[in-house]
Amino acid sequence: MADRSATKTLFAIGRGHHFPGWCCVPVRVCLLTFVGSLLALAACLLLAIVGTLIVSALRGVRPDMRIAYWDIAFPLAFVAGVIIFVLATVLEIRHYQQRKALNAIERMG
Repeated sequence: MADRSATKTLFAIGRGHHFPGWCCVPVRVCLLTFVGSLLALAACLLLAIVGTLIVSALRGVRPDMRIAYWDIAFPLAFVAGVIIFVLATVLEIRHYQQRKALNAIERMG
């Protein structure tokens, strides 16, 4: 087996005490909400278009894609965006508090 004590020492030297900044929490929450909302919109829009095409083919009428956009995809993406925002906010605050506590413990010991 190879001796990895030198590798562990190098990684231990490079670690610094970085206090977690609170300003990163809103930025990450907004970024997660934006990306999650876009993904939800894309998925809902795909399913709404497919569903609209199937229903219009069964009824024998031309598909009205405005229904897929305005009545199905956008409201579902909005609801998903609100849920993602709330969950991201709660999780990021918990993560920030955990990092803050762990940094305080590390400074004491």
